[in-house]
Amino acid sequence: MKELSIKPEIFSFDTCKEFCEEYKIGEGDLIITNEYIFNPYFTDLGIKADVLYQEKYGAGEPSDEMAEAMYADMKGDYKRIIAIGGGTIIDISKIFALKNVSPILDLYDRKVDIVKDKELVLVPTTCGTGSEVTNIAILELKSRHTKLGLAVDEMYADSAVLIPELLRGLPFKFFATSSIDALIHALESSLSPKATPYTEMFGYKAIEMILRGYQEIAKNGEDARIPLLKDFLFASNYAGIAFGNAGCAAVHAMSYPLGGTYHVPHGEANYCLLVGVFKAYMEIDPNGKIRKLNKFIADILGCGEDVVYDELEKLLNRIIQCKPLHEYGVKEEELETFTDNVMEKQGRLMANNYVELPRERVYGIYKKLY
Repeated sequence: MKELSIKPEIFSFDTCKEFCEEYKIGEGDLIITNEYIFNPYFTDLGIKADVLYQEKYGAGEPSDEMAEAMYADMKGDYKRIIAIGGGTIIDISKIFALKNVSPILDLYDRKVDIVKDKELVLVPTTCGTGSEVTNIAILELKSRHTKLGLAVDEMYADSAVLIPELLRGLPFKFFATSSIDALIHALESSLSPKATPYTEMFGYKAIEMILRGYQEIAKNGEDARIPLLKDFLFASNYAGIAFGNAGCAAVHAMSYPLGGTYHVPHGEANYCLLVGVFKAYMEIDPNGKIRKLNKFIADILGCGEDVVYDELEKLLNRIIQCKPLHEYGVKEEELETFTDNVMEKQGRLMANNYVELPRERVYGIYKKLY
């Protein structure tokens, strides 16, 4: 049994200047980023690489249409793709490291050969995606009204680079939703049937670091996160290693229809489903490996195991308020469609559930959270 795989080399630098000097970024490189990231951190460094700004091709979550438009504007025969950004930029850049990119629908349908022909360097600017160490790229497929992940070893980065300086300008809301996403990565992977002692080691450490950080923020306010940014960035990376090996599950699967239909940001959409899914797990089997997880969280929160998810929800709501599904515009009759989407299209994720969730249980979770 394979216990653990970490494909990218992982580096950390205190500053962007140190990163650029070490990597000798210049001609032959394509940097994919956002202008609001590049200008304050990189403009004065005199980098001679080509730069592509993602926001010029649309806002929000990554889509096939956005990726196609960006790919059409890629000029030159690049040796390296250097992604500096959040999940949208990182996922799209993984695709651009491949030889055959367009049409993207054919790529996701596995109708074209998947060959990597560029070096890939991934630099996250949020503390949530963990995608810098995974081989999956998740896009909204506009014509199909859903999100879909493509996971192939050719999309692993050659190196993942952690630079805490880049998180200093992250607005609190995005800090909150991205770090909650990392927490969910760690929680889901720790309960996955694919979990091993190695993945659990990374997952449990990420859970502890994130929850301890949230307690500090809840006590001392939003600015209390600033000295903790390196901890949150590393926790996100640990969670990425965990779910990259053991997988995510129903929380992510059930969030995709919400994100795909109503364009709710990924971390926020996951947050909507978190407690509902884990309470359903408890109703079905409270005595499996979830019992170990509950005790671990309860010890951090200082509460009884019987109220651990209520107390977790209280803590998370002090970071960012969770909203019911109807506040995003979801109509009650759409819950059946959402359920069908999960059962028919998200089998890859649902296979990682702690316990099996049949259709009626998935619908029931949506109903309770509506």
